[in-house]
Amino acid sequence: MTALASDGSRDPAIESVSNLWLIHPLSRAGLGWALRRGVSANMVSIAGLLLGIASALAYFHWQNPLWAAAGLLLSLGWLVADGLDGMIARATGTSSAAGRVLDGICDHGVFICIYVSLAFSLGFASWAWLAAVAGLFHAIQSSLYESERARYHRRIRAGVGAPDRIKPQVTGVGLYDKVFHALDRWAAPFDRRMAASADPPGLARHYREAARPPMKLMSLLSSNARAFTVFLAAVAGDPRLFWWFQIGPLTLVAILAIFWHRWAENRVRD
Repeated sequence: MTALASDGSRDPAIESVSNLWLIHPLSRAGLGWALRRGVSANMVSIAGLLLGIASALAYFHWQNPLWAAAGLLLSLGWLVADGLDGMIARATGTSSAAGRVLDGICDHGVFICIYVSLAFSLGFASWAWLAAVAGLFHAIQSSLYESERARYHRRIRAGVGAPDRIKPQVTGVGLYDKVFHALDRWAAPFDRRMAASADPPGLARHYREAARPPMKLMSLLSSNARAFTVFLAAVAGDPRLFWWFQIGPLTLVAILAIFWHRWAENRVRD
């Protein structure tokens, strides 16, 4: 297996099964069409947000299996768009900090809409607190996952030091990046080792072998896993199961995977 995907952006070894066999192939299938028609990455991000909002509206009727299935399909459409916008940005050289922020807003916006829709379907006054707590845990877990994944991909390319920062183009981008890389200081010792290594590519290969298992575990924090979990909770007859899943099991996954990642770094030798 090659270290990175064909566009140089991802390591398939740490991707979820749904990304490898469903979401990313569909996104790649739409890339040529989008490039020929001059569709921008931001346009696709917004289209994905609209699909996500439609998914949230469908989940308001989660008691009906057909509406729940519609919610899942629309969520998958959003995930395809979420993969496609990044592909377009890389193919056209239009990646920017502002685009990353828009992509993040769309990602979080979809789940906010789903949370609100489910809360209203259950009785908003009674369950808004649980939705809010689960949403907070969700946001923290997602930030940790994206931060660790970005660090992993930078390192396996034999990159050294902190990730390159793109000059902020809109208000709040700098703050977003600081939060996004909140774990940098904790992971800094290995980055310093990599910077001082006589053979950074060799160290990167050893690191990749050691870090793949915790990063694979961390893929459970991806939007894909959450999209399927919402559907399964609805089919099970209680969407609150999805919120409790965020607060309990996924928090344990995040903690275990991060500590496992740091432990793996310490075991890597030149």
